Amino acid sequence: MTVKRAFDIAAVLLGAIVAVPIAVLIALLVRVNIGTPVFFIQRRPGLLGKPFHLVKFRTMTNRVDKDGALLPDAERLTRFGRFLRSTSLDELPELWNVLKGEMSLVGPRPLLMEYLPLYSSEQARRHDVQPGVTGWAQVNGRNAISWEQKFELDAWYVDNHSLRLDLRILALTFLKIIRRDGISAEGSATMERFTGGGGDRFLDQKRHIERASRQMDIR
Repeated sequence: MTVKRAFDIAAVLLGAIVAVPIAVLIALLVRVNIGTPVFFIQRRPGLLGKPFHLVKFRTMTNRVDKDGALLPDAERLTRFGRFLRSTSLDELPELWNVLKGEMSLVGPRPLLMEYLPLYSSEQARRHDVQPGVTGWAQVNGRNAISWEQKFELDAWYVDNHSLRLDLRILALTFLKIIRRDGISAEGSATMERFTGGGGDRFLDQKRHIERASRQMDIR
């Protein structure tokens, strides 16, 4: 077990004393204010792009238009959901993903599976480490910065991650939550979708994942 993994487990188990009662209360409030299901569960790419099921509290309704298509995020995001997002309380269930070893407390945020073939080889490096509940990009702009800036920050973290840096990011995350900075992108309720990183993205991503897998086998 690595030092990072041991720290994640110890921190989650210690924090559970406070986190579990809060999570139970939030689950009840989500049930009353938004409805069921209480949790939002979605496949996301983890280490080396391997899929796992990320768990969060729901912040949106399932309202649809006359054709049965989901309404835009801004119309489905409830007032209570905005509060959960602005305080990052919707992320609490991800501590379960951390305990299971699918995520770390700190690392690049796990995005959508559909983004995998859109990354350049440099952007795909974000999958060289476990995804995190919070990360270097989150404390340096969160959703208020561009996708390119986020991915540059993620790559920097991959090259420089350490327990000391993780502790710094966790402290900065707490300050960000208190200040509620960078909750959404300008002109968007959340963040605009990523549409591509340039170049032969699919081949770059495939080669990168294969190379990283071979390196992991060697280690």
